[in-house]
Formats: sequence, structure tokens, C-alpha cells
Amino acid sequence: MDLDFNLEEQAFRDEVRQFLAAELPADIRDRMSRDDASQIRDDIVRWQKILHAKGWGAPAWPVEFGGTGWSKTQQYLFETECALADAPAQLAFGIKMVAPVIMRYGSAEQQQQFLPRILAAEDWWCQGYSETGSGSDLASLKMKAERDGDDYVLNGRKVWNTLGQFADWIFCLVRTDPAAKPQKGISFLLIDMKTPGISVRPTRLLDGTFEVNEIWFDEVRVPASNRVGEENQGWTYAKFLLGHERTNIAGIGACKRELQRLKQDAAKVEKGGRSLLEDPLFGSKVAQVEIELTALEVTNMRVIFAEAANHAPGPEASMLKIRGTEIMQRISELQVELLGPGALAYRPDDDASRATAAYLNLRKLSIFGGSNEIQRNIIAHMILGL
Repeated sequence: MDLDFNLEEQAFRDEVRQFLAAELPADIRDRMSRDDASQIRDDIVRWQKILHAKGWGAPAWPVEFGGTGWSKTQQYLFETECALADAPAQLAFGIKMVAPVIMRYGSAEQQQQFLPRILAAEDWWCQGYSETGSGSDLASLKMKAERDGDDYVLNGRKVWNTLGQFADWIFCLVRTDPAAKPQKGISFLLIDMKTPGISVRPTRLLDGTFEVNEIWFDEVRVPASNRVGEENQGWTYAKFLLGHERTNIAGIGACKRELQRLKQDAAKVEKGGRSLLEDPLFGSKVAQVEIELTALEVTNMRVIFAEAANHAPGPEASMLKIRGTEIMQRISELQVELLGPGALAYRPDDDASRATAAYLNLRKLSIFGGSNEIQRNIIAHMILGL
């Protein structure tokens, strides 16, 4: 397998770099470089509209739905260059999660209603999967959806909902047949967040931010026409979505950006007459994580090429999720180590404390999207048959 980029792919990468240099607003770039999420909704929406105007709003979508028609390699290059340039990540819940499900399993009416609005950043989507006691063991979810004429009536709660305080719509897994086996009684619903009975309660995280929420549903009526696919078949659609989510979580571009920052910062710190990057102990730690990241990138490229050959992500998605999140956490640990005792004086409004804030926030990476322990179980089951 040739993992080098050919001349056409290199030219495409140069085009992306030129576009980012010319079109990524400086104020957005500055906030992203400082992990300043104070205007995160506006920044993501504004950037999505710029991409949409260019025709690059959905790199992985088929052309018939408004996508780019790019190859898997082009998609990878685009996302990596965007991360390195401090562009906001596109809102995955709409573009990378619910949209592929609607394309694959949704009705023509659902495709016409939702996909153009996702592409144009007119609707902000969030995810309603996890519940108290139903996170990694997602099939045990209990949120009720009882059929009443042309509607479902929902009661229950979703937790760890990312950025739901901004959302216009939420896609939810709900229990439509409590008597069936766990995976057999689940349906996939699309829900307008303005529907009466929905309340959003933010949760403060370790870094002081309000990134996740609890979302309560009290006698919420949802039209049955907003169900994707067949009733009680939602687990099939959920697995399809999670395969995409876990591959994306590898975050190669973000890891490369943060490693680059780590090396630049370490080169500025002196210890014993030389930079900390040249220190044998600290330098070896940086070298080790760089080697691991290079190996992860090669593995990610193998998965990309396999997908291009119409092989759906299998246990490889779990591998990428595990290693990608562990490497990002390791880089954040080294960024904090670089600060020394100064890392203890954490103040959420202090730019100098960005590394500490990132360290606290990134503890979540090995938990969400299916904890790394669960991913190892998936790998053992799918490869070893355990």
C-alpha cells in the first residue's frame, strides 16, 4: 500500500492551504488558537457558511446531496489542514452523524427537509444517546416513546449532551418497545428542540465551561413522520452512526496541531543552558508521542483506503478511537508538564492557562463516543471472538 500523496493530492492540499489563508477570518483563527469558546456557536456557523459558499460545506457527502465528491484522501487532507490552521471543527452532529443516517435510511421527504439546512448551517443539531446508567451500555436506554395516533409521546432524560444549549434539533434513540430485547425495541427520532416539554440544563465541567447538558423530555409530542426508518430498528442506525463517530474521534489533525505547539513552546523554555525540547528526559517524551502519532496516522490512512474500497469501518474504528484519544491526552499532559508549577494557578479567563484548561477538558476523550474500555471489548469480540 502506497501511503504517499500523489501530485494531484499534493496540489489539492496546497489549494486547501491557500483557501484557509485567504478565507478563514482572523478573529475566528485567534479564538480557536486560544481555545476561546466564548463565541463558539457563531464561529462554527460563520465558518460553515463560508465553506458552503465555496462548495466545501460537506466534504464526505455524495454530490447528489450537495457534497464535494472528494475522495477519502482529499477529505482527510482537508480536515487535517483545517485543524492545523486553527479553523473551527465543523459541527459533527449534523454533518457527520445524523446526515449520513438520513441519507442512508431516511425518507425522501426527510432528506429534502433536513439535509440542505444542515449544509447551510441553518439548523444546529445535537445528539440524544446517553442516559444515566446507559452510556457505554447504550442498548439499556430507557427513555420512553409511546405511540399516540400520529405522534410519539416522549418521557425521560438524556445526559452528556454536547452543545445542546445551542441546538435547533436533536436526534434521539428512544425505547418504543419495552418488552423487546434491548437492541430490538429502539427507534431513531428527529426532534425539534422548540417542542413544548423539552428543557435543557447545562452541566459545569472541570474546566469551568458549560459544554454538556441534561435534556429533559416531559410529555413531548413528536410526529411519527420524524422517525428515521422502521420502528424498533433504531439500533441498526445507531451502530451505523457510531462507526462514523469513532473514526472521526481519532483527531489526527488536532493531535498534529497540539504536538506542533508543544514542540514550539518547549523550544522556548531553557533548562541547564539548553531548550527543554533538547533535554534528554523531556525530549524523549515528546519524541515518543510523535512516533505514536505517526503510527496512528498510517493506521488511519489504511482505514481511509479500506473505506474507499467500500469496506465499512469495523474494529479499526475502535482502534483509532482508543489511540487517537490517548495520544491527545498524552500531548495535553506534556503541555501541562511544560508549565511546571505554573500549571497549578489555573484561571479559566487566563490565556496562559490554556494548557491546563485543555488537560482538564480532554479527560473526557477516553469516555465519550464509547469508553476506551468498551472499545477494547469490541476489538476482542470482533477480532478474537471473545
